[in-house]
Amino acid sequence: MLIYFGIGTNLGDREANLNAALHLLNERVGEQLACSSVHRSAPMGFESENEFANIVAVYDTPYSPEEVLLITQQIEREMGRTEKSENGVYHDRIIDIDLLQAILNSKAIIQNSSTLTLPHPRMQERDFVMIPLREVEAILN
Repeated sequence: MLIYFGIGTNLGDREANLNAALHLLNERVGEQLACSSVHRSAPMGFESENEFANIVAVYDTPYSPEEVLLITQQIEREMGRTEKSENGVYHDRIIDIDLLQAILNSKAIIQNSSTLTLPHPRMQERDFVMIPLREVEAILN
């Protein structure tokens, strides 16, 4: 199964945060197939002086999307993220790892549960996701 991740950070050493997240995903999720360059963006949905650094990475994994979600939440906690955004209330964060989409046998997995919605419901609205997503799709094709 292919999992596409949107990874972002706007606190501390952003490049180091992204590299640490990728390292942990490499250890725990599977094989990285592609990773975009860093896309910088202003915070969306809240005010902050801290610019975001965002990437999209694609992994081949033996795990289900729900299992991958639990892994990413653990990585976020280990990296120092103490609270998740809820009900559209966003804030600065050391790391944010979103599952954007999952592909199995060349078909997109559609899921809508209380814990996970795939594809990510707002990714089309976000240039900081769509620009790096197009980059990784070009790498994969």
